[in-house]
Amino acid sequence: MSDGVAVCRQDPGTQVAGTVPVPGPGSGSDVSPVDLVEVAVDSIRVHMPTGQHVVILKEREAERFLPIWIGVAEANAIAIKITGIVPDRPITHDLIVSLFEQLRVEVSRIVVTSLDNDVYFARIVGQVEGRKLDLDARPSDAIALAVRLGSPIYVAREVLEKAAVLPEADADAEQERLRVFQEMVNSMDLPDLDAPHP
Repeated sequence: MSDGVAVCRQDPGTQVAGTVPVPGPGSGSDVSPVDLVEVAVDSIRVHMPTGQHVVILKEREAERFLPIWIGVAEANAIAIKITGIVPDRPITHDLIVSLFEQLRVEVSRIVVTSLDNDVYFARIVGQVEGRKLDLDARPSDAIALAVRLGSPIYVAREVLEKAAVLPEADADAEQERLRVFQEMVNSMDLPDLDAPHP
C-alpha cells in the first residue's frame, strides 16, 4: 500500500464539462466574473504520516488534478456519499440538504473561486424562490453538499493554473496517478493541525 492511500474514488460520469461566468470570492454584483472549469471528485486520500485528508478534484476534460486539504469530518462526509454508504442518522451535510429542500433552495453549482495564502475559498451559487443565492463556504463543505445535491463543481481557471497537478503523459496512467499523488501528498508542507481547515 502506498503512503498516499486512496480512501475512495468517484466515477466522474458523463456530464459535459464547460466554462461559465459566476461571481468570484466576494458576493454581490461588484465582483467581476471569473473563468471556470468543471471538475469532479476523483478521490479522497490520506497523508499517512499525519492522517490528514486531501480531496482530489479532477478536471473533466483533461488529466489535471487539484488537491485540497480538508478535515477528517468533511472527508468522511464526502466519502460516505460517493461510496453509497447510508448512515443510521443524518450527518450535518444531510441535514443542510434537508433544510435546503424544505426551504426550496436550488443550488445550481458550487465554485472554488480563489487560493490565498494556501487557503481555498468557495461559493455556493443558486436561488431561493426566484432570489439569487451566493454563499461563502469552505470548499470541503461545498463539495460535501454538491455530491449530495448532484450540483456541478467548478474551479476558477486561475486556481487550477496555480495549484493543479498534471501527471506525466509517457507513464502508465494508473501507476503514474498513484505515484504523482503519493509524492504530491507526502511532499507538501502540511498546514498547522490546529488551524481551521478550508
